[in-house]
Amino acid sequence: MLKPGDAAPDFTLPDQSGAEFTLSEYRGRWVLLYFYPKDNTPGCTTEACQLRDNFAALQ
Repeated sequence: MLKPGDAAPDFTLPDQSGAEFTLSEYRGRWVLLYFYPKDNTPGCTTEACQLRDNFAALQ
């Protein structure tokens, strides 16, 4: 389990468009990874909307 401040291990995963995303290609830049357990549930939808609405504050 990673703790705040730990370096994330490198990985490659598909993005929402199917293109590969490799974490190490973004070294030295801020990266936001957003995980949620299930689509179309009230709690996850609320959190996703909050992220969308507050994203500018994170930049």
